[in-house]
Amino acid sequence: MADAENIVSGMAGRYASALFSLAKDSRSIDRVAQELRSFDALVESNPDLQLLVRSPAFSAEDQSRALKAVLDRVGISGLTANFLLLVASKRRLFAVRTMIRGFLALDDADRGVSRAAVTVAAPLDDAQLAALKQSLAEATGGRSVELDVKVDPEIIGGIVVRLGSRMVDASIKTKLNSIRTRMKEVG
Repeated sequence: MADAENIVSGMAGRYASALFSLAKDSRSIDRVAQELRSFDALVESNPDLQLLVRSPAFSAEDQSRALKAVLDRVGISGLTANFLLLVASKRRLFAVRTMIRGFLALDDADRGVSRAAVTVAAPLDDAQLAALKQSLAEATGGRSVELDVKVDPEIIGGIVVRLGSRMVDASIKTKLNSIRTRMKEVG
């Protein structure tokens, strides 16, 4: 399974790099990034589109025809549409979301931006968000940090932060589970 993931990741990375290079040459990185985010959100929210993207049962022609209709409807055109249609014609649509993540990571690196996935039990106010951004910017050596904040009441309290390959889990749920495990070991 890990070998298959590495193959998909490598292939998706090559597609993402090629698209990023084309977007940079045509000075359309921002537009392509926005359209890719829109397409990714559309796939995420639409089970029928997920099936079209993931299922090997559809031919390349069927995927391309359906994808073209979707792209026309949502207004994705130009380089982004051509890229997505190429991916479909090459029977690589199953990896398109990995390609999108790769492109967005290249865009972030090019702009000197780090992304942090943050999970909290309750929404943060503006002052808390600003303080968190400042702390994470210091942890990255002064790079700009963009936050993807998710509210999950199940963590009870505290915060979970993933920044690149680093993760800090300071949630109350994790601390309670740790205490529970230690008490079982003692008893």
